[in-house]
Amino acid sequence: MGKKSKKRKSWQEKLADSKGLPKVEKITDKMSTRWGTGTVVIPAPKEVDKIMKKVPEGKLITINEIRAILAQKHGATIGCPITTGIFAWIAAHAAEEAKIEGKKNITPYWRTLKTGGVINEKYPGGVETQRKLLEKEGHKVIQKGKKYIVVDIEKYLVKL
Repeated sequence: MGKKSKKRKSWQEKLADSKGLPKVEKITDKMSTRWGTGTVVIPAPKEVDKIMKKVPEGKLITINEIRAILAQKHGATIGCPITTGIFAWIAAHAAEEAKIEGKKNITPYWRTLKTGGVINEKYPGGVETQRKLLEKEGHKVIQKGKKYIVVDIEKYLVKL
């Protein structure tokens, strides 16, 4: 008796699956030591992607900026650092998948960086691919220890 194999969801399907999100929840005692008090918004994957899509060529955004935008949008104290990061990662892979399918207007995920302008090595193509894309848009990327960072990120942060 063969088990029916379940086809894995594509990245684009994962991005479209909001799983009942967004939702705003009270920050629990366990979380408050790290995040303070108030409320946290757990965004929908599409919301994170929508913000990433708005970053124009030559500009950059960090996960923390995305979290602040989401918190403000939903009237929460903070945007969830864990899900926001995961959804940015899903958006990046969905964009790459769409590009492979021949779609042109993909999310420019390489413009979304970690805190301090650090390139996210878990995005498609790793550091090398993103570095090339960022340099093509006029950014200077340097290596600091094991991390690759965009120089003078403050000058390029987008105001959305």
